Amino acid sequence: MAAVTAESAAPSVVTALYLRTKALHLEAERTGFIADMLRGAASRQGYALLLRNLQPAYRELEEGLERHRDNQILAPLARYRLSRTAAIATDLAALLESKGDSEPPLLPEGEAYARAVARAAEGDGSRLIAHAYTRYLGDLNGGQIVKRLLEKSLGLTAEQLTHYDFSAIAEPTTLKSGYRQALELAGAAAPDPDAIIEEGARAFECNIALSIAVQRSLSSETTNA
Repeated sequence: MAAVTAESAAPSVVTALYLRTKALHLEAERTGFIADMLRGAASRQGYALLLRNLQPAYRELEEGLERHRDNQILAPLARYRLSRTAAIATDLAALLESKGDSEPPLLPEGEAYARAVARAAEGDGSRLIAHAYTRYLGDLNGGQIVKRLLEKSLGLTAEQLTHYDFSAIAEPTTLKSGYRQALELAGAAAPDPDAIIEEGARAFECNIALSIAVQRSLSSETTNA
């Protein structure tokens, strides 16, 4: 029987990211505004604030993938033009128009998240794999649950939830499977998988910090009202 080498025994990048971020994922679900959303207690104002502060991170991710689209590491991911930046802009316009609200502020934590993604795009850009895993695979998985919760708790319409609508690209199950495979291919071609895994932890830490900041900002506005 052939011996199992350390290399063959190593988990795939998606599995390794899952294992490394499992505890952080649970923390994210139990913390700040995300916890409010998952228990059906989110406000429309808070959701708009969250979207506004995720938008720069998505923009950096999408611009980074486009910049590295001819790089053999990121080419499998760059072929998927998921364009959540544009979807968020559409959702924000629909959310704000329905209530006549002004655009929510960009919080320091939102700016910090975007800077983290921009740094991940440096060099060969392979650390973007972690952010693509966190954001896009998250949108294709748990994001679909969040969509249904927001429809139920806030009465949001399809025009206000295009962030979670990938139907123009592909059937959701097929897209999720294909994108996961693209992440695996990109991770297998990356020279430093450990850097990707640690970047995944950093991505979740940025999400947790932003979730707390959104909740804090809403509480501050209520106190000062």
